Amino acid sequence: MKLSDLVYVKSGRILMSGNPRRIARIFLNEWAREGYKILAEGLPFVVDGEVFLGDPLENPGFDAYLILNPLSRSKEEQKKLYDWLDENRNKLILLYETKYIGDSITRYPIRNFVDYLLAYRRETLGAEVIKLYRIEEGRVVESKEFIRRKGP
Repeated sequence: MKLSDLVYVKSGRILMSGNPRRIARIFLNEWAREGYKILAEGLPFVVDGEVFLGDPLENPGFDAYLILNPLSRSKEEQKKLYDWLDENRNKLILLYETKYIGDSITRYPIRNFVDYLLAYRRETLGAEVIKLYRIEEGRVVESKEFIRRKGP
């Protein structure tokens, strides 16, 4: 499992945690370049490609979706989101969460509705750590860690 492979999946639900703006931007730009029609709840970063804004739960017919802060919603909103995620397994869905969730994913009900977790964390001394988890039926089946260090 490579990080670059995740950009080119044709369908799947990807949860990005830790406010990974740069990585999420790469994903959306690449999907737009590939010709996907993308709908976003909002854009916390600039995207070069064409992205429509609106409520993903009320607008079917898009190839890819960006949903913001799924874990910060009320229980009722989370239930609606989980039902929607379950119905849209064949779409590309990027769930963008500002708070960091890594190994603790098993404590959250969303684990049953995502295929991948990309946990981003900025470390001291200019390093960035990305943990990539593949999730099947709510269980982590594979994980990898990538470290990016900025040069002097």
